[in-house]
Amino acid sequence: MTAPPETRTPLLEARGLSRRFGSVQALDQADFDVHAGEVVALIGDNGAGKSTMVKAMTGNLDIDDGELLMDGRRVHFETPHDASDAGIEVVHQDLALAPHLDPAGNMFLGREIVRGGILGKLGFLDNRAMQAEAKRAFQDLGSAVRRVDVPIGEMSGGQRQSVAIARSVSWASKVLFLDEPTAALGVVQTQNVLDMIKRVRDKGVAVVLISHSMPHVLEVADRIQVLRLGRRVATFDGRDASVEQLVGAMTGAIEVHDRSRTTDESKGQA
Repeated sequence: MTAPPETRTPLLEARGLSRRFGSVQALDQADFDVHAGEVVALIGDNGAGKSTMVKAMTGNLDIDDGELLMDGRRVHFETPHDASDAGIEVVHQDLALAPHLDPAGNMFLGREIVRGGILGKLGFLDNRAMQAEAKRAFQDLGSAVRRVDVPIGEMSGGQRQSVAIARSVSWASKVLFLDEPTAALGVVQTQNVLDMIKRVRDKGVAVVLISHSMPHVLEVADRIQVLRLGRRVATFDGRDASVEQLVGAMTGAIEVHDRSRTTDESKGQA
């Protein structure tokens, strides 16, 4: 039987993150945690601090105060490359794909496989190997992508989303951040993405889902953490939460208390 989250060390944890932009306090002693093999949804109204929190945890933004830990050890990511080296990947809302490249080219962009021998030394790429790896990645995730030799720009929104997620999953050995992954998708494509999230979780990767769709959050999230005014104000069990509770916590209409404190913190305040 798996131990409950509060008794285990989080895979990725943010403690007391603060960040100010001029007169705007984007993060105000904000906390966050996610465990391996878990889907945690990060929700909040516009301006709650979600994007700032994600950027601060993935090497895209410096913080004014607070700390970030992986497996209980303090870490500092100066760049997104540092976070990637630690096994953290992000699927941004704009997907950040190269439309002129095919799915395999996008998956291995910046990580290209070169051919062996003298051809590799001359910079020739092993396109066959990259396409084979891409096909395996799409099959493992149940992706709708069937061809890996068609430019991304000619694919549907759902297929492009699948490529972006598969690319990140292939390199995310620890944590995968998904920023509004179902935005602007049809019903079938949306369900494919939600099913993919579950498959990624089942591989033991921690998934952080940022979404405004409460039904989608409730379908896939094991836990749901709510940000309001730059601070985590509540954590819900995904199995027991309701849309009304989540919206109430986001807006402040329902008074809740954040009980997601680590064991070490609780002992320190006992």
